[in-house]
Amino acid sequence: MKAEKYIFKSERLGFRNWTINDFEELVKLNSDPEVMEYFPSILSENETKDFLNRLIKHYDDNGYTYYATEVLETGELIGFIGLAYQTYKTEFSPATDIGWRLKKSAWGKGYATEGAKRCLKYAFNELKINKIFAICTIGNSKSENVMNKIGMTKKGEFDHPELINYPKYQRCLWYEIKKEE
Repeated sequence: MKAEKYIFKSERLGFRNWTINDFEELVKLNSDPEVMEYFPSILSENETKDFLNRLIKHYDDNGYTYYATEVLETGELIGFIGLAYQTYKTEFSPATDIGWRLKKSAWGKGYATEGAKRCLKYAFNELKINKIFAICTIGNSKSENVMNKIGMTKKGEFDHPELINYPKYQRCLWYEIKKEE
């Protein structure tokens, strides 16, 4: 019997850990200027290789990651939606955040919202995480809309300590959601 490749699924999406075979698709995602609009730069192949290795290691270390996300009907890898333990210094971290990055052909289909809702359910019910945060740079209305649609509450703004050398991107919004009692 073949092992299930997905850790969990939503109605239209499958969530799995990354493999080295995902490298080329991740390079395409991370080198698209429109996808990376709210980040300081696109990522090089070497930077993407390091990122892929960090995603895999994060899963091994924590039991979750920004999951490789596929459309169930086609098996197409559309990017990532998932969770990461963040340790940069803010009033709300260290803690687990939820994030997403999808290729342009997947935009406008509700995948980020559907996937994020499913990841929250998995985090609260299976991983027993009680509180999740999300951030985005000021002006990233698409990500902020997803945060609102999945029931997160805006908590404020902050200067991201990892983006001190990128003043255009340093000011961020911070959202939070807690497991319902």
